[in-house]
Amino acid sequence: MGPLMHGHDWAATPLGPMEGWPQDLRATVRLMLRSRQAMFIGWGPDVTFLYNDAYLNILGPRHPQALGRPMSEVWPDAWPQVRDLVRRVYDGEPLLQEDLRIPLVRHGVAEDCYFTFSYTPIADEAGRTGGFLCIVAETTSAVERVRAEAEVRRANERLRAEGERLRALFRQAPGFMYVWRGPDHVFEMANDAYFDLIGRRDIIGKPAREALPEIVGQGFFELADQVYAAGEPFVGEGMPARIARRPGAPLEERFVTFVLQPIRDEQGQVMGLFVQGSDVTGMKRTEEALRESQQRLHIAQDAGGIGTFELRADGMLAVSPEFCRLWGIGERPLVRLEELVALIHPDDRPNLNTLRPGQVPTDGLGYVEYRINRPDSGAERWIARRAQAVTGGRDGEGTRILGACYDITDRKCAEDALRALNATLEQRVAERTADRDRMWRLSTDVMLVARFDGTMTAVNPAWTTLLGWDEAELQNADFLKFIHPADRAATVAEVGRLKSGLTTLRFENRYRHKDGSYRWISWTAVPDDRFIHAVGRDVTARKDSEAALRRAEDQLRQAQKMEAIGQLTGGVAHDFNNLLQALSSCLTMIGRRSAEPKLAPLLEAGMQAVDRGAKLVQQLMGFARRNSLRPEPIDVRDRVLGMAGLLERAMRADIRLETRFAPGLRPIEADPTQFELALINMAVNARDAMPEGGTLSIEAENLTLGPGDAPGLNGAGLEGQFLRLTVADTGTGMAPEVAAKAFDPFFTTKEVGKGSGLGLAQVYGLARQAGGTVWIESRPGEGTRIVLLLRATARVPRAPAVSADVSADVAGPFITGARVLMVEDDPVVASSVASALEESGWTVLRAGSADEALPLLAGDERIDLLFSDVVMPGRLSGIDLSREAAILRPGLPVVLTTGYSEDVARTEGIAVLSKPYRIDTLLQALHKAVGKVRG
Repeated sequence: MGPLMHGHDWAATPLGPMEGWPQDLRATVRLMLRSRQAMFIGWGPDVTFLYNDAYLNILGPRHPQALGRPMSEVWPDAWPQVRDLVRRVYDGEPLLQEDLRIPLVRHGVAEDCYFTFSYTPIADEAGRTGGFLCIVAETTSAVERVRAEAEVRRANERLRAEGERLRALFRQAPGFMYVWRGPDHVFEMANDAYFDLIGRRDIIGKPAREALPEIVGQGFFELADQVYAAGEPFVGEGMPARIARRPGAPLEERFVTFVLQPIRDEQGQVMGLFVQGSDVTGMKRTEEALRESQQRLHIAQDAGGIGTFELRADGMLAVSPEFCRLWGIGERPLVRLEELVALIHPDDRPNLNTLRPGQVPTDGLGYVEYRINRPDSGAERWIARRAQAVTGGRDGEGTRILGACYDITDRKCAEDALRALNATLEQRVAERTADRDRMWRLSTDVMLVARFDGTMTAVNPAWTTLLGWDEAELQNADFLKFIHPADRAATVAEVGRLKSGLTTLRFENRYRHKDGSYRWISWTAVPDDRFIHAVGRDVTARKDSEAALRRAEDQLRQAQKMEAIGQLTGGVAHDFNNLLQALSSCLTMIGRRSAEPKLAPLLEAGMQAVDRGAKLVQQLMGFARRNSLRPEPIDVRDRVLGMAGLLERAMRADIRLETRFAPGLRPIEADPTQFELALINMAVNARDAMPEGGTLSIEAENLTLGPGDAPGLNGAGLEGQFLRLTVADTGTGMAPEVAAKAFDPFFTTKEVGKGSGLGLAQVYGLARQAGGTVWIESRPGEGTRIVLLLRATARVPRAPAVSADVSADVAGPFITGARVLMVEDDPVVASSVASALEESGWTVLRAGSADEALPLLAGDERIDLLFSDVVMPGRLSGIDLSREAAILRPGLPVVLTTGYSEDVARTEGIAVLSKPYRIDTLLQALHKAVGKVRG
């Protein structure tokens, strides 16, 4: 630019010749021309434009005309933006303006350019600003680069936002979506809908077969493998899948519709699968339910005889199979309308609103009835038709006519019959009324009509027959007044149920007869708005039978209980007898072996204790009916009067004894000792029950029991002649629970030491042994009655005879040196008795059972006598053994011993010792038995 500037005609410019330029201007021009930085100088009021070579690129086609021209002409398009800047610089203010946008036309193209301008004022000779130096740096590329970067950032932000939006859409999509990567179908992502389908589980990053093990074998992974290998998408419609939605949960069947879409890389290779689908389980089940509903509808139509039809525009009716069956035509899907009209009865056609294809009758379709003649059978049937017009049909159809037909022949016949019945209604009502009146008068069941307040408005004659009341006495009376007081509350409650609309069935209560007795009545009743209508049947006989049955059941239970207790008591008494026997034998041996005088009182006390124990056992045996009894005819009156003194001594002075005996009392058969003991036991109990004094009465009377008579407890099944003995006191009485246990052994309400609890048990045993029963009648504060029912006998009582017990004294000395076979299963008893016999000079052979004794009896060893217990373990008893001994050794003497009844043995004519026995008594019995044989 140097030569160009030196050659320029500056004289033609406001600057004038170059020689006249101010020194600072010339220096600045030199600096500008030497600089490689684009610069220009504006000088003077016109801002004459000077520039260097580096500025040429900016000027473009404006060079060289721009040299020496006013800046406003050089840059007319930019001048409006820089004019104010230039003015400020001329005011002496240096300025820096960066990235200023200046629209320029360069190379014939308008473009936005950006520059950074540094304006430095240049002083003239007067020291004022004459112009300025502007260092120019075009920043268009930098600005565009910054703008491009910003645009990239904005694009990235938009892309990120779009990605977030797409991810949100992916997550929130109503259908399930997931992405698999690689041939193993590794889960890369999945949306919420997919987790709703499979349950919340950790699947991302896992192969599909590992993440969803329950799907293996269901065909889904095989399809995915095929799509991945072939690169072709697959569409599945409503495919079933069994999924465990929770760990350990049972498999749940779901139905899914889905698309398997291959994902390809830049080279077009399949790199994964995109799966999109929806859970259509609900729709599938809805479709199934719809199909089932349609099937049920068809079944219901078939079962109900309902045929359906649709009238088409071509005059054909689309009909159901049941429609064809109703009309008696061959089954087919389409029937022409005219064919059906021809089957309708001629008389019914004028009333028929005939259907016409494509037309809806103006007077409506609705319901119509008509007769048809079935072509298959010629039968006339009544048909009801109901049809309606449906607007907005399928596939853009207009109005359609749909309808149904069903057979009403039976109903029509019933209506005809009803009309015929109505024609004779008055006559039939009169007949029914007469029938009802006859039933009312002749019924043996009581009938009533009553208000809900209990007022009887009508009763039938059966009230008089059953309860003795006249109709006039019952009319407008309150039926509650005739009901047993104990039944009134339940009756009021039942009336309340009737008032609420409920029906009464078999309600039972007691009504008072006019004679004061009560009858049980079972009621059936129904209510209406105002009245109760009831019928009652007399069930007194049934109630009495039920009560008798309950008593018999109670008696049976009591008898079974007492029998069980008796069995137990008898067993205990038998074992106790053995213990007493051992004690008695041992005490006898001690007495024989010791001459110490001081031992005599102790031994006697011991023997007395054994005797007391024996008496206690006798009482137990009496209850168990296993004691040694000697029943004989007894005159109860003589026996009681003979004991009067003893009984009075057992009472206190404040207790009076009364006896009452009916004439002609029958004798009974019982053990006299047990009978007297029972009287004493009852008298003592009565005395203890009257601490304040009172009366003890003993009464006796004859009683005859027939079939079905069962007086008192345990009397069931007793028939014949009896004597009833009643022992009554005026004492404190017993509570029911005490009376129920009074006969139990060892049961007592007395203090310790004042009663054994065996007294009434012995009374019970006596009654049962005497062929009868016993019961207690008592209430607290009302005294006690003990009633014994004892079987009468035809035998005549006689004076007591001398006892023939084997324990009687035997004249002469005891036999010694004899050999006795002793059979005893109790080792203690056997040892003690054997020792006593041996000390008395006997030789004892011992056996523990009949089975052990038989070989000894069959042998050659001398045996002079068999002494055996009756009850022993094994197959043979003592009685059986005595019979075997009579065969093996005829004439062998036998003595038996038992803790049970000796009657069993006496029937064999064999002497029996009752346990416990004394050794002296045993020796006497053995001596007597052997002496008889030896003569």
